[in-house]
Amino acid sequence: MYDYIVVGAGSAGCVLAARLSEDPDVNVALIEAGAADTADEIHIPAAFSSLFKSQWDWDLDTEPEPELHRRRAYLPRGKMLGGSSSMNAMIYIRGNRADYDQWAADGATGWSYDEVLPYFRKAESNERGGDDFHGADGPLTVSESRSMNPLCDAWVDGAVEAGYPHNEDFNAGEQLGVGRFQTTQRGGMRCSTAVAYLRPVAERTNLTIITDAHARKVVFDGQRAVGVEIERDGEVEEIRADREVVLSAGAYGSAHLLLLSGVGPAAQLDAFGIEKVADLPVGERMQDHYMVMLNYTTELETLMTAATPANAELLQKEGRGPLTSNIGEAGGFFETREGLTGPDVQFHSTPCLFAEEGLGAQTVQGLAAGPCVLKPTSTGTLTLRSPDPHVAPRILHNYLGTEEDKQSILAGLRIALNIASQPAMQKVISGDHIVPAGASDEELLEFARQVGQTLYHPTSTCSIGHVVDPELKVIGVEGLRVADASVMPTVVRGNTNAPTIMIGEKAADLIAGARTAAGATAGDASTPATATATAQNQEVPA
Repeated sequence: MYDYIVVGAGSAGCVLAARLSEDPDVNVALIEAGAADTADEIHIPAAFSSLFKSQWDWDLDTEPEPELHRRRAYLPRGKMLGGSSSMNAMIYIRGNRADYDQWAADGATGWSYDEVLPYFRKAESNERGGDDFHGADGPLTVSESRSMNPLCDAWVDGAVEAGYPHNEDFNAGEQLGVGRFQTTQRGGMRCSTAVAYLRPVAERTNLTIITDAHARKVVFDGQRAVGVEIERDGEVEEIRADREVVLSAGAYGSAHLLLLSGVGPAAQLDAFGIEKVADLPVGERMQDHYMVMLNYTTELETLMTAATPANAELLQKEGRGPLTSNIGEAGGFFETREGLTGPDVQFHSTPCLFAEEGLGAQTVQGLAAGPCVLKPTSTGTLTLRSPDPHVAPRILHNYLGTEEDKQSILAGLRIALNIASQPAMQKVISGDHIVPAGASDEELLEFARQVGQTLYHPTSTCSIGHVVDPELKVIGVEGLRVADASVMPTVVRGNTNAPTIMIGEKAADLIAGARTAAGATAGDASTPATATATAQNQEVPA
C-alpha cells in the first residue's frame, strides 16, 4: 500500500514523484513501463534520433491520415526513466501568454499565464540567472547551446535579412522573431526530468521506483480508484493507493490507460466489453504540431561527421562541441496573417539533414529548416484497437484537417523559401536536396502532405474541462488525477516539454493542498506504509 501511485516516469511523472516524496509522511510509488535510462545515446544530445524505433521507443504510428494521402505518420515516444524528456530535442519553450489566458477564459481556473509562471520559474535553473520570467535555483538546468553550429547562425541571419526581428529570449515578454533556442542541458549533456528530478532523490525510503512494469489498468472500488494493475516479469500484480492514483503516461498513454480502465466514451467501452466507470470524452480533442522540413546540401561540415573520437573527447572533457547539439539549434515564431493573438507558425533549423520523419540516413552534408502549424484548429482522436493492454491504441491526428491549418503551412513554406533565398543562406547552401517542386499553393501543399511529420507534441486527450477538472481530478470518479500534456485544453504555441514539467509542478501542489485540507478537516490519522526504495541511481554517462 502506498499513499500515491504515479504511472509514467516521464516529463511530468518524475516531477510528481520527486515533489510528492518531499513529504516524509507519505509513500510514493512511481511505475514506468520502460527501463532505467542507462544508454549513452540517451544522454548524448546529438544522438537522440538513434533512439527512434529502439527498445527505448514506444514506436507508435497513426492510422492512415486523410490529408496525407492516407500515409501513416511515425510517432516516437520515450520508454524509459525520463520518458520523452529522455529522447526529445531538449528545446526549452513555454508557449505564449495567450495560450494560458485562453485556457483560463474557457474555464481552466488557475491556469492563466500569471498563475502558471511561478511554476515555470520554480522548475528552472537558467544559466542566464533569475529574473521576472526565469528561475535560477530549480532542478531543471536550462542552458545555451554548446554546439553553436554556424549553419544555424546562417539561418537566423537569413531570417533577419528577410525582415524578421531577432529575439534573444522566446520565453520572456515577446515570442515573435528568430534566434537560438535554449536547451534542457547540463554541462553539454541532456538534462531530462529523470536527471533533474528523479536521480537526486532516488534513495528516499518513501519513494519506490518500479521499472519494466507495464500498467494494465486502474483498479476501482465502485467509483474510487484504489490502485493499478501492472505486469512485470510475466506476472500480473496489483499495487494499491490509499490516497490517489495519478496518470502521467503522456497524451497517448494516459488516455489509453483510462479507456482500458472503463473511463471513456460509453459506446466505445461497450464495443470492447469493458465495464463502464465513467462516460467521458477520453481521447477526443487531440492535437499535435505538424512540421514540414526543407533540406539543402552544403559544402560546410554538418553533424553527419560529428561522431569522431576528437568530438567525443571534447564532449567528455569540456561539455561542448558538435555532440552537444540538440539538432534543432535555432528557430523562430511567426504570425502569417492579421488578426491573430499570437504566432501560428514555428520554425526549427538543424545543422544536418532532417528527412523521412527523422529516420533518414545522413548521406550527404546538409542542413534543414521548416515550419510547423503552431496553433492547429484540426483535432484528432485516440481510440482502442483492442481491450488487450499490450495492443497499441488507434491514433488519428487529422493533420492539416482544416483550411486554417493548410493556410498556415502554406504561409510557413513561403517564409522558408524566402529565408533560404537570402544572402546569408545562399552562402552556405550548395544545392537543393528535398524541397518543393514549385511555389504554387498546389505544389507547396503536395510537398507538405508528402514529407511532413509530427513535431512530437501530442496533447489534449484528457483535457481540462472535458475529462479532468481544473485540479486535474478525473470527472465523475474519486482518487484519480491525470497530470501530463494530455490535460492541456489546447496545444501551446511551442515545444511541449517545459509546459508538461510545469503541469507536474502545479499538480504536486494541487495534490499536497488536497492532502493538507483533508488532514485539517478530518484529522490525518493515516499511517504510511513502509516501503523499500527499489530505485536505480545510475551515474549519468560522461
